[in-house]
Amino acid sequence: MLALGAALLAGCSSTVALQSPPASDDPRCAELMVRLPAAFDDQDRRWTDAQSTAAWGDPTTVQLACGVTPPGPTELPCQSVSGVDWIVDDSQAPLYRITTYGRVPAVELIIDYDAVSSRGPVDAVSRVIVDRFETDAACVAASEVTPDAEAP
Repeated sequence: MLALGAALLAGCSSTVALQSPPASDDPRCAELMVRLPAAFDDQDRRWTDAQSTAAWGDPTTVQLACGVTPPGPTELPCQSVSGVDWIVDDSQAPLYRITTYGRVPAVELIIDYDAVSSRGPVDAVSRVIVDRFETDAACVAASEVTPDAEAP
């Protein structure tokens, strides 16, 4: 989805073409979609053609997908925002892929940091999902992880 996001962030159109995530039909995604803001900073929300997706800006600067495959343990940085853990992948900077960790269903944001701060989108989405999406894991610092004992 990141490659798709990169292509879409560069183009201009009235409707943003996206693909529905695998669990886009989860009812909690519908709850999220109706509670999303009309704008982030000066980036207005645009129509998308896929279930449980959203986009802002023209050209697109923020994309959201609800129902993405939940990430497993990772060494990517993790930040907690308004009670929700988010994994931050900056490998395609200035496009950042920020994905909820330990929430079902998982939500992914792709944000163009050259155009908009992540603070608005991540905080707004966190406030909607914090009490509505189940938590099954939490981020921990590497110092808190204990290696498995070696077998004799």
